[in-house]
Amino acid sequence: MKRIAAAAALAIAALVPAFAGVHPAPDGFAELSRELSPAVVNISTAQTVQFEGGLPEFPPGSPLERFNEFFGGPGGDRISNSLGSGFVIDADGVIVTNNHVIEGADDVTVNFIDGSSLHAEVIGRDPATDLAVLRVDPPSPLPTVKWGDSSDAEVGDWVVAIGNPFGLGGTVTAGIISARNRNINAGAYDDFIQTDAAINRGNSGGPLFDMNGDVIGVNTAILSPTGANVGISFSIPAALAEPVVAQLLEFGETRRGWLGVRVQAVNEDVAEAYGLDTPRGALITSITEDSPAEKAGLERGDLVLSFDGRAVRESRLLSRIVAETKIGKSARVEYIREGERRTAQVKVERLESEVATAGGSSRPAASGEKVLGLTLAPLTTADRRKYNIANDVKGVLIVDVDSDSDAAGKMRAGDVIEEVAWEPVDTISQVKARVSAADDGSGRPIPILVNRRGDLSLKTVKPPQNNG
Repeated sequence: MKRIAAAAALAIAALVPAFAGVHPAPDGFAELSRELSPAVVNISTAQTVQFEGGLPEFPPGSPLERFNEFFGGPGGDRISNSLGSGFVIDADGVIVTNNHVIEGADDVTVNFIDGSSLHAEVIGRDPATDLAVLRVDPPSPLPTVKWGDSSDAEVGDWVVAIGNPFGLGGTVTAGIISARNRNINAGAYDDFIQTDAAINRGNSGGPLFDMNGDVIGVNTAILSPTGANVGISFSIPAALAEPVVAQLLEFGETRRGWLGVRVQAVNEDVAEAYGLDTPRGALITSITEDSPAEKAGLERGDLVLSFDGRAVRESRLLSRIVAETKIGKSARVEYIREGERRTAQVKVERLESEVATAGGSSRPAASGEKVLGLTLAPLTTADRRKYNIANDVKGVLIVDVDSDSDAAGKMRAGDVIEEVAWEPVDTISQVKARVSAADDGSGRPIPILVNRRGDLSLKTVKPPQNNG
């Protein structure tokens, strides 16, 4: 038995170098932590919130009078705070974080590991990728970290996350890359690195490092039923984040390419119908009027295989490839139509952003007529581009939703009302007429069919009751 055990041990030992020699487990992360932590910062924000009607004041002279200033009193304001993380990429004071960490903030403060704090200016932000760039004015050069090549990162590689979870201060966690190219339906450019490194609230905007100490991701989301880490965390890959940050630094905003198509995934049946051995590419389902795609002669039903020399491995990659293409460039598109491979030259135009930059409001001032707490407007070509609404969608656009209406939380800006009480509507007057006809005074909810980026769903909205 001893001989068998010894032989087995020798056999296993002979196999270990084949696996361990490529990515050996680190002895520890102390040296890496000491080197990188000074460039990782805590970000705190403050926002003034106006209370309609305010809160009752405590009477003068009472023991609780001092709390009136905190609560704001009738019609007063209260300061709400949030915490996140970030990292310094330029010694002169350039800091990267998540957009959701600083969104809506009236004041942003950056706290460093040495205990010092500096007021930060929002240079630019990009809700589409959840990235933001801040600038501080330091008295001396700051410690920095540099971008790495996230395309070289492999599943199983060790990674280190540094951030400020739960406001506890600088915290280091480690794990491995669990998956690549994850789509969690956070936006059009989803391409996340998934890791099991512990990332919790407050880690948002912090860096994900490889074993060389380079930033290969920006920690941004977790998948958790409790709000705490359960081993599934997501980071924006550096390959996506770095060019966005560069644009925010140069222009204060992103400048993405626009093609003007809606696409769907290619399954095995579609691939076979188009003569492909394996599913790949993006199938065009609609084309926006007067878009670059229409001008180039692309049609509904074309299956795009490559754009500007880059293969479209799956449908969701097309939007990212187009977005990263230089505005005004004439890009070559390879596609299949009616079983024949063709090419077209598309002049890329700029995607009209939904968001004001450099800390501005993420929603333009709402204009239009109100019905059921919904601010409505006719659909325009600009709206279709802005909200990615297909050219064949008909209805009335929602541009704002009153927060105190029954529609709040059910509908949002960019939704299109196609039917009210089971009848199609194309104008605001038709919406009003259908709502008026369906409202019998009982408060019964009115069924409304809504189109949200191509998906139809039935919503119900209770009409406001007249208590006067």
